[in-house]
Amino acid sequence: MWLYFLLTAVTLFLAFNVREDHIAKANSDDRFVFTFTGITRRDAMNIVSMVSIFIMLFAVSALRLNVGNDYAKYVNFMHLAYVDAYVPTEIGFNLLAKIVYSLCGFENYLLVFAFFSFFTMLFFLWAMKELSDAFRWTFMMFMLLSYYFQSLSTVRYYLALSIALFSIRYIRKKDYVRFVVAILLGSLFHKSVLVTLIIYPLCIIKWKRWMGIAAGSIALTFVFCKEFYLKLLLLVYPSYKGTEYLAGGTSIVSIVRILAIGALVYLFYKDAIKENVMNIFYVKCNFLALLLYVFCSFLPVISRIGYYLTITQILLVPSILVHIKSTGKRHTAKIAVFLVLVLFFLIFMFRSAAKDGVRILPYETFMFHDMVPLEYQVTD
Repeated sequence: MWLYFLLTAVTLFLAFNVREDHIAKANSDDRFVFTFTGITRRDAMNIVSMVSIFIMLFAVSALRLNVGNDYAKYVNFMHLAYVDAYVPTEIGFNLLAKIVYSLCGFENYLLVFAFFSFFTMLFFLWAMKELSDAFRWTFMMFMLLSYYFQSLSTVRYYLALSIALFSIRYIRKKDYVRFVVAILLGSLFHKSVLVTLIIYPLCIIKWKRWMGIAAGSIALTFVFCKEFYLKLLLLVYPSYKGTEYLAGGTSIVSIVRILAIGALVYLFYKDAIKENVMNIFYVKCNFLALLLYVFCSFLPVISRIGYYLTITQILLVPSILVHIKSTGKRHTAKIAVFLVLVLFFLIFMFRSAAKDGVRILPYETFMFHDMVPLEYQVTD
């Protein structure tokens, strides 16, 4: 656990050393240009900080062994994919395992996990740096809300989630062709990301009154037609049939978080939301997530769909904080948000991190530990 605390502290320190362009330009000391490069001192500091953050996050993730709820299960799936047996995972995951294992000449699952770690962190950091109005706050939310630490557990899904966040840059640029391509690539590793082809465009368009009535009507159908929607779900996820996954269940924590952010939106709507197209998009994403958590709790994939929507919180909240016009209110809001983030982080680490479903504690690395016996080794 102390490794996670140290990693969080050091990367947050580095993140607070990263400045946005408009802040750097206001500081004359940052205008020094390195000879023949055209790079300012501030640019160099930003690059060093970002690269350092990436290396640390990637290293802790890539060096782990049997850390994460699905680690051993994924290793077993990699073996089955390598020997051309049936596995329920997507073609991208299966093909990656086969290629890596074939090139290495042995079942090098560590390298496969390193691949996921590399690209998950790359897409997350790239998206946060490009999309956020305040990178330091966005990164703080990314770490303290435990998005990073949960990525150690469900690696396929978090790669897809990072690509979904990255694809928002194409939504902002109205480059819908590249948006679709990015999502299709993400679906090679987790097909749930395909839902963003509907929900992101739905949230970026201007909502009319009839759309709200239609949304409410559709939400009610989820209440009265649960069996129908479960049958549709099993067509997409046939492996869920007869398993505990069909039990469903909503996330009270996610609902409370959405409502808390809704309070921020209400209080500072004129300052940060009204004239900001992307912030309106993020607000719509969170409102849609609230509808899903309330009316679709019986669906076992609701948390996955919800995360594609609520991940925008790490962009929305920092934007609100930096656009509050009143200095006193801005400082108060920042202190409140910081205290809530720290409390959430501590609760997650001490109460959830070691539990089944997450299981990122204790941290172990292949440099000092051995892998536990795997399912295919025991059954062979």
